[in-house]
Amino acid sequence: MIKKTLDKNEVVNLITAGKKMILAADEKVLNDLPNGQWIAGTIPYFMDEDGGKFTQDKVFVTELDDYVASVDVQVYSKENLSSVYTDAPGNGFSFIIIPATSPTHISFSIDGPNYPEFATKPLIGWIAGVFLDELGKTAPKIYNGNTGESYTDSAVVMHIGLPSNKTAQVNIINLFESGDGDTITFNQEGFSIKDAVVNGESVNFAEYILGQNIDTRLPLVADMYGAMINTSFQSVDEAQKTVNLYAPVFQDVEYKIAKPVSDYVSEFNQLIPKGIGDTVFFSCNCILNYLYAELEGKKTADITGPMTFGEIAYQLLNQTMAYIVIEDN
Repeated sequence: MIKKTLDKNEVVNLITAGKKMILAADEKVLNDLPNGQWIAGTIPYFMDEDGGKFTQDKVFVTELDDYVASVDVQVYSKENLSSVYTDAPGNGFSFIIIPATSPTHISFSIDGPNYPEFATKPLIGWIAGVFLDELGKTAPKIYNGNTGESYTDSAVVMHIGLPSNKTAQVNIINLFESGDGDTITFNQEGFSIKDAVVNGESVNFAEYILGQNIDTRLPLVADMYGAMINTSFQSVDEAQKTVNLYAPVFQDVEYKIAKPVSDYVSEFNQLIPKGIGDTVFFSCNCILNYLYAELEGKKTADITGPMTFGEIAYQLLNQTMAYIVIEDN
């Protein structure tokens, strides 16, 4: 199974050979690929065999093994994405890609935990992005390789059925833990926040962040469904007194600012379960980890994959590595 960056011509050969794949690359490359059994999203940042890499010429390829029992590609709008779990195969998993900042991205982020059968079947994927210098100028895209169509909204999902002797399991690795500081809650949910409740006292959230000199490279962390879930800061607008986030906060959930991470690579390597390398079908990590930990040229164990604008492990995540393993029963 291929799980690395390849030249465009190599990918074309794989497509024409009928290989089933999940692809990540700059749209300049994806636009030139022939139709076939693939889905894709735009991103030019990767963790490959040589370490963190930025490239607008290569494609990160995740090839499905021959033992896969079935593949069904569907494109969902925000109106019908709620059926993504009920549409999933009985034994297998679903792979999802959504363009960043699209209405479907916003809707999934807020409503996903309320979908019918939420988290009853494995769902893994990522949020498509762009070269950071093109933010606001170029829209992230997703692709249905079967038809060659691309979308700046919607979600492309590959439902993947596995044989009865295989099982898929979604996991995350999150280096961030809740800090020892203030307890923060919100009376509204969303990506753009004005007001917060800090230790029971109502405050303007932007004034609080600036007044406390909070390092916004550290995410908010909350215990949700028994897992530590991050919500990353995008910007603090002092004039508008608004804090913009890369994922939504939720009402009445207790958040804390994360503890600092001293050495991302070494701490990450310590958290990688021993011996999982060959069982990892796909993994992705956050572009913020790539930037803040200066991962270009650095390796994170033997884990490879796109560096994304958001990770999906059942729901939207930030500053986390999401991965899925396929194991024998």
